[in-house]
Amino acid sequence: MAGSPLVLSHVTKRFGGFTAVSDLSMDVPEGKIIGFLGPNGAGKSTSLRMSLGVVPADAGHVSLFGRAPDITSLRRVGFLPEERGLYKKMTARDTITHFARLKGLTAAEARARADELLEASGLEEFARARVSKLSKGMAQKVQILSTLAHRPDFLILDEPFSGLDPVNQQVLEDLIRGEHARGATILFSTHVMEHAERLCDGIVMMARGRKVFDGTLAEAFATLEKGASIDVEEGFDLAAALTPKGFEAQRAASRGYGDAWRIVLPAGRGPQDALRAAIEAGAPVTGFAPDEARLRDVFVTLVGEAEAAALDAPADAAEVTA
Repeated sequence: MAGSPLVLSHVTKRFGGFTAVSDLSMDVPEGKIIGFLGPNGAGKSTSLRMSLGVVPADAGHVSLFGRAPDITSLRRVGFLPEERGLYKKMTARDTITHFARLKGLTAAEARARADELLEASGLEEFARARVSKLSKGMAQKVQILSTLAHRPDFLILDEPFSGLDPVNQQVLEDLIRGEHARGATILFSTHVMEHAERLCDGIVMMARGRKVFDGTLAEAFATLEKGASIDVEEGFDLAAALTPKGFEAQRAASRGYGDAWRIVLPAGRGPQDALRAAIEAGAPVTGFAPDEARLRDVFVTLVGEAEAAALDAPADAAEVTA
């Protein structure tokens, strides 16, 4: 691979009078794991479909491996759509074999690859079970394995964790890491920020069809106001103690046994600096916790709590692991 497998330049898609995606530009660098984040309805799935040529853009340009999406460039892609669907009467092994052959593997190569993937994912005992007899979770794993079967250069996964229980979510995270270690570029959409925190080199955030952030995790976390929480015995004025030392403190809550204070950290000062300053000022400290940066907090900072609330929409019910 050379360059960026996917480049979207000022892409817009409308459905009647509704604009699903507005003036989106993004670049998926070779060899990276990029998270495409935002609540349901933010325009993620439409953007991925335009990336593959499934739906045409009304404006802008899509480049997949340096060309408009076509049969040649699509052979290098593994795509997991949000809408799951398999041939119910086919076995798990035949399903993976079938999709591998569609991507150019020989019959023998495809069967060997299917067996390899089923064994690696703990599904070998279900290899000859029909898809209709599998649990939803197992069927989804088969579809994911079918996406990986031809060892694609570029993986595009649309809400891949939806409907999976925590055990299978971890299995999928491990699969993604394995494909990345093999050299694949990976773009996956999700409304669950925690997966991106654990997996991604970079992220693109969407809200109401528009891009609101594009950068690395470090750059995303840098948008947050850094701070810490310090608990002191009731009645102690921590603000008066810390202001001369360059820290802003606000009483956040009374816990019954004392008061919790929110500390804003100035540039170049860390949580331990605030704690040290409190102790030096004679504060009767009873508790301390540095802020833990979360991508959801970044999203709230960028779009507001009301828009971010859509991230918490209930997902599909999880299935019991195979």
